Amino acid sequence: MEAESIESLTPLIRQADQWRELLLLLPLLLALEAVLSADNAIALAAISRRLHDRARQETALNLGLLLALVFRLGLIITAEWVLNFWPLQLAAALYLLWLCGRHLQEVWLERLEESATAAADAQTGSDAAHQVAGGHAAGHHGHPAGLGSVVATLALTDLAFSIDSVAAAVAVSDRLLPVMAGGVIGVIALRLTAELFIRWLEIFEHLETAGYLAVGLVGVRLLLRLLLPQFDPPEWSLLLVVAGLFVWGFSVRTPQVPLESD
Repeated sequence: MEAESIESLTPLIRQADQWRELLLLLPLLLALEAVLSADNAIALAAISRRLHDRARQETALNLGLLLALVFRLGLIITAEWVLNFWPLQLAAALYLLWLCGRHLQEVWLERLEESATAAADAQTGSDAAHQVAGGHAAGHHGHPAGLGSVVATLALTDLAFSIDSVAAAVAVSDRLLPVMAGGVIGVIALRLTAELFIRWLEIFEHLETAGYLAVGLVGVRLLLRLLLPQFDPPEWSLLLVVAGLFVWGFSVRTPQVPLESD
């Protein structure tokens, strides 16, 4: 007699099959999350650094990613509707492009400050230069980020990224349990990776900009998927571009910041 023919055992057998599928698919889903979330981790680390205090940064990451986990699970549950709701995808794309543009604008303002400092130093001496630099810095950083705004920004940023990663995960499996398990473990891994990137952002000069450029790239990808659905570049091309950005990001160390192994 086949075990499947015993009606009372059928639910147990089906449950065992689901857990077997979970164990088989989970490594693939985790690898997918790791590949798609590297740029996300840099962005979250850079956002949390706006608090300028390690304890508050960790608190923001914990609260922000806890809220992000709720959003991500909700996105997985409603994936069939959300992934076909183009206004949400458009909002996510524009939000990621806005994050990238805001950072590039801040970098540009910092370059202007450095130019103004150098010009003042050449014309009136170092004391006046420090006054000019201080005046620009006060105008630029006069409104420090609050914990609540950083937590909300972290959660929204992960939600925007999740549209891309959840779409890829759902394409691998239509079973809710494996995809949700991958999402949960992906958020935990993202929390650990973001804390590591916080340290690296203090060491490597271009890493933050490289991360935000990768954020903008994901936004462009979402936008192209909406406007030009027939344009579907291979996945490896995007990964190559992101890898190139990471190589550039780790290429230059910030002056007077030694590595821990030095």
